[in-house]
Amino acid sequence: MTNSHLYLLKNFNYMHKFIPAFFIALLMTVFLTGTPCAAVKKAHAIVRTDTSKIDVKQFDAKAINNYHKDKDFNYSGEAVGQPTFWERFWNWLWGKIMQLFGKVPFAGPFLKYLLLGLAITLLIYVIFKSLGIDAMQLLRGDAKKLDLPYSESLENIHEMNFDAEIEKAISRHDFRLAVRLLYLKCLKQLSDKELIRWQIDKTNAAYIYELTDPVQKQTFGLLTRQFEFIWYGDFPIDKDTFSKINALFQNFKNHLQ
Repeated sequence: MTNSHLYLLKNFNYMHKFIPAFFIALLMTVFLTGTPCAAVKKAHAIVRTDTSKIDVKQFDAKAINNYHKDKDFNYSGEAVGQPTFWERFWNWLWGKIMQLFGKVPFAGPFLKYLLLGLAITLLIYVIFKSLGIDAMQLLRGDAKKLDLPYSESLENIHEMNFDAEIEKAISRHDFRLAVRLLYLKCLKQLSDKELIRWQIDKTNAAYIYELTDPVQKQTFGLLTRQFEFIWYGDFPIDKDTFSKINALFQNFKNHLQ
């Protein structure tokens, strides 16, 4: 065997060791690179066309138009006007309260309406006081009765000498009592002419209501307010003021004749 033969034999033995490894590597390469392609082809093969029916929704033009007209859905943002007098008052008052007591979040609306109720109550009290109306009697359901100057009964009030009693009150500078006597005298005059029905438990408003003549009703209503303001309101008057009120009663008396 020559040297060349020996060389080929050695190389063949050497290559024989690496041939199995080479084929294994080649098979793995084909497997790894070929599988995705097959999968892609398979995936494309199972794609189907969607033949289901599509339900197309339609907008209700009438409903949309109704929403446009509904002010609750109007978000255009109107310009805010100037605050009213009451709004400015409450803002000022609430600011003062916050300065004094600090911020009380849960008591805001309650305190606001409480103050409003107190203000209304005070206003009603002032009006009743100026008209000489006893608010407690109204709450109890009692009508205000016309008090007599002394202890006269229904029978002898028509027997009183009002002119003499008025002169006595004036001489003592008791002008409030003099106005009271003038009013009682006026009631007697109306009763004598049968324009009213005198009763000891009637209210002054009832006598005004009984008058049918508009001028008499208006004039007597004015005299009644003057009397109640002075007598029930405990309003002091002087001689000059009494003279003016006395003139009003005299004019009413002349109108009745």
